[in-house]
Amino acid sequence: QVQLVESGGGLVQPGGSLKLTCAASGIIFQFNAMGWYRQAPGKERKLVATITMSGRTYYADSVKGRFTISRDNAKNTLFLQMNSLEPEDTAVYYCNGPGTTMTRSGTYWGKGTLVTVSS
Repeated sequence: QVQLVESGGGLVQPGGSLKLTCAASGIIFQFNAMGWYRQAPGKERKLVATITMSGRTYYADSVKGRFTISRDNAKNTLFLQMNSLEPEDTAVYYCNGPGTTMTRSGTYWGKGTLVTVSS
């Protein structure tokens, strides 16, 4: 049974930082591309970042230079370091995979973790 469990969301002030974590089980994590999506209130879910099994990364233009996706294959864990957060980053963030690419979501989704950027 595949499980993707996100954690690390919360309330942060504009300009602050958060690090999201996704613990994966039930998949051969190290051989699969993974990604993060987000869904803001009243809007569709959108891709934030992806990472291949070799570590190649892709970022949406809106987060480029501020967010960093990474992975720890030994611990089956995916990360999203978010810096210089803006109110527009407020959303539920979802872990996705395996098989996430720039143009297509992967097979499974986590339940999401809420990030609120507000003063």
